[in-house]
Amino acid sequence: MPTVVYRLPDGSASPVDVPVGQTVMDGSVRNNLPGIVAECGGSCSCATCHVYVEGESAAAFGEPSAEERDLLEYLDGARPCSRLACQLVLTVNTGTVTVTVAQSNGG
Repeated sequence: MPTVVYRLPDGSASPVDVPVGQTVMDGSVRNNLPGIVAECGGSCSCATCHVYVEGESAAAFGEPSAEERDLLEYLDGARPCSRLACQLVLTVNTGTVTVTVAQSNGG
């Protein structure tokens, strides 16, 4: 089972096993971690699941869709490594990935 290490806004890190087929957002919400609000429930329409994904972790996921890029373009705190956690689906090949939860998420 893939593991997602969530670097939280308070500086702590929480590793969570997330089933294949679920998203980085699902793992956070199901484990009541702070920072990922997921207001839209994962439909790529609110950007309250903004995370930063760098290096090898970024390589575990495909390129962002046009819809995701459009949301990220206007997001406060966006960086080149910004992604929406609802769009990061874990696969059998994912292994362990690390994401940093953005402090700009609503809620």
